[in-house]
Amino acid sequence: MLFKRYISEGLAHYSYLIADQGQAAVIDPRRDIDSYLLDAKLERAQLTSVFETHRNEDYLIGSCEIEAAVGAGIFHADKQWDYQYGTPVEDGQAWTIGRLKLSAIHTPGHTPGSMSYLLHDPDGNPWILFSGDALFSGDAGRVDLLGEDRLEEMAGLLYDTIFNKILPLGDSIILCPAHGAGSVCGSKISERTWTTIGLEKQLNPVCKAESEQVFFDHHAKMLERPTYFRQMEVLNLAGPPLIGNLPNFPPLTPQEFEELRPKAQVVDTRDQVSFGGAHIPGALSMWDHVLPGFAGWFLDYDRPILFVCDPEKTGGILRKMIRLGFDNLSGYLREGMLSWVVSARPIEKVPLVTAQELCESLKQGREQFLLDIRAADEFEGKGLRNAEHIHLPELLHKLDRIPKDKPVIPLCRSGNRSMLAASLLQQQGWEDVKLLTGGLAAWRAYDCDFEL
Repeated sequence: MLFKRYISEGLAHYSYLIADQGQAAVIDPRRDIDSYLLDAKLERAQLTSVFETHRNEDYLIGSCEIEAAVGAGIFHADKQWDYQYGTPVEDGQAWTIGRLKLSAIHTPGHTPGSMSYLLHDPDGNPWILFSGDALFSGDAGRVDLLGEDRLEEMAGLLYDTIFNKILPLGDSIILCPAHGAGSVCGSKISERTWTTIGLEKQLNPVCKAESEQVFFDHHAKMLERPTYFRQMEVLNLAGPPLIGNLPNFPPLTPQEFEELRPKAQVVDTRDQVSFGGAHIPGALSMWDHVLPGFAGWFLDYDRPILFVCDPEKTGGILRKMIRLGFDNLSGYLREGMLSWVVSARPIEKVPLVTAQELCESLKQGREQFLLDIRAADEFEGKGLRNAEHIHLPELLHKLDRIPKDKPVIPLCRSGNRSMLAASLLQQQGWEDVKLLTGGLAAWRAYDCDFEL
């Protein structure tokens, strides 16, 4: 028997493979499916079924890829929507995978037709619940995706799901959600990478709500919605375009790169210090560790994308992008930024300011515009007194609040998002933008006696 979880970095997406006695199934697969196929083959199991817990918003589902590759049947939730593939799941429907039994439980709230799947062990005992986006470690799925006019309705459905369907299954049940910490599908998912229903009863604030009204007050909220969600929702009903093997992602000489650049979007995945020292004019800074979290906010699906990156990391970058449906990848700078510089092509810089330098500058009263780009829940009402607050995803819609006649210093926890903000401002015509290297973490470590 095999049970394995797959983590899609940057998206904090979890998918699962279960196999027993020559049969295998995948739950909520990502679009690049080679890992599932290989592991099933190594287990000498035929991948016969794919199960979806709900219509996904934050990544492209890989169900149709698996069907095309090995002929597996697809079972999808949310049967009220117009799926162009697969078979809708009914509440209580059950399947066998070798000696294992998998049964569907209707768990609406995140979406109207969301399904969870309860796996029974070879002895018939309830063992693992694949809860999709209904219940996470430390949080529950967002209920705002159908709009504010249905917020109360969806919150009521999720309350019933959690307290009348999931928690009564028993404390010993292992809980396997579709996301972990960092996902945009929940605002406060815990870093407990493995959990049980019993642990969630004890530690999850959502599961400790004393009444339905308390649950509403805590959870029925409109959250920020990344722009790419609409694209994912459409494609995950129609069935994403098939890619087969991973698409070509060619290395480019500086000359080839330059020829493509006028019509392309340039993304630089190097760290903040490297980007600040020299980058291609108009490039956006998206550190590769958090690329999926930013790409969906700021990149256009209709324009090709060029990358400046560590050539050894191109495989990971390719996977992250196709999981979001960015298939129009024109290539990457073959020998990195150094090849661009030695060919005497134009560069831009973002001057780096240390915590010590900023402290001294503020004490001397030098004029500068501090821009706090963190989310409101990062500082919980205790924002910076001397900074303007604009959350990063809202930046391009609120440029009129940012002056051009004084230095602008974006601020976040570590400086990585701040460098993206700096690159966005440069792209929009701001010439005097600086970065506090190391972000607010460095500022607090230095312990300046001037309050931001």
